[in-house]
Amino acid sequence: DEVVAVGAAIQGGVLKGDVRDILLLDVTPLSLGIETLGGVFTKLIEKNTTIPHKKSQIFSTAADNQPAVTVHVLQGERPMACDNKTLGRFELVGIPPAPRGIPQIEVTFDIDANGIVNVSAKDLGTGKKQAIQITATSGLTEAEIERMVQEAEQHQEEDRRKREWAELRNNAEGLIYTSEKSLREYADSLDDSEIEDIEIVIDRVKEAIEGNDIEELRAAIEDLEQATHRLAETMYSIAREDDDMDDIIT
Repeated sequence: DEVVAVGAAIQGGVLKGDVRDILLLDVTPLSLGIETLGGVFTKLIEKNTTIPHKKSQIFSTAADNQPAVTVHVLQGERPMACDNKTLGRFELVGIPPAPRGIPQIEVTFDIDANGIVNVSAKDLGTGKKQAIQITATSGLTEAEIERMVQEAEQHQEEDRRKREWAELRNNAEGLIYTSEKSLREYADSLDDSEIEDIEIVIDRVKEAIEGNDIEELRAAIEDLEQATHRLAETMYSIAREDDDMDDIIT
């Protein structure tokens, strides 16, 4: 199932009713990007971008000690990956063990003048790299492209809610991760009541994630942010005390 990566459009200027200096340029008929955490479609190259064109963006891992990432390449205009057209998939393996969010994975989309798309993923820590090439010999018709654009417009509100939920869920899961990690690291320096209060809020966020009430999840996230702010103040005070002790010893 081949796909088209670029199309043609006329770009030019109209002055006093006369068309002057019309230039035929190739452009991307649909946006290009990858699937990211929560099934979100993250665009790297927007629709109607003139080619050749190159764009890079840094991503990271979603789990501790994640040894590989799957790069799911898509085209389309819908916010969620499942609603767009798959162009290909490949894996970047051999990522050294590290906490989530630490590895830096540079994803690059490079479209040449012939409409061939090269997508690569590079671990900036190790230099390891994988890539895929997508040709534009044939594929989506103009009618199919127009249909995909119209579907994006028709489902705009529904898609907005889906993406908002996915992004809130990603935010919530990130907060849970950092909160639980901080509790493990600083448990000996916190009162039992402080630990219990934070754990209660964490459980609330976990329950909200399993539900479908976006306002409930947003409120739970705000409560956890406040709780972790107090935790951060405690961590900062402990760090300051350690620094003062070092000054005295030296």
